[in-house]
Amino acid sequence: MISNKCKYAIKALVYIAANESDSRAVMTSDIARDQQIPRKFLEIILRELRNNRILESKRGKDGGFRLLRPAEDISLSEVMRIIDGPIAMLPCVSLNYYRSCDECDESTCEIKGVFEQVRDRTLEVLNGQTIKSLTLNC
Repeated sequence: MISNKCKYAIKALVYIAANESDSRAVMTSDIARDQQIPRKFLEIILRELRNNRILESKRGKDGGFRLLRPAEDISLSEVMRIIDGPIAMLPCVSLNYYRSCDECDESTCEIKGVFEQVRDRTLEVLNGQTIKSLTLNC
């Protein structure tokens, strides 16, 4: 299950992608209001996305947030990893956050293979979905 923080991050990115233009960045207050995300929580999320080079921000009268890359180049798996960390359900099958399980021997583990399949199918879906593909549903 993804966290509310991750769900809000995706919603905010979709909103920014759908509402930014060459002349206008998207303001935090607009995202918070229109997506019903608590503003202080949203500010933390947007800062994290900016620090991970998904967004850029500008202060002042024409300030707000913009995507640093095209929306079609930002996959859901990338956003989820930034916000929530590993996508795999077990640490021993994680591609980016691997660690062995304390209580098991991976060479004889009965469940590892199943959870590798779950990981692979989950990544297939998440890597195939981008912020751009979600804006088409708006």
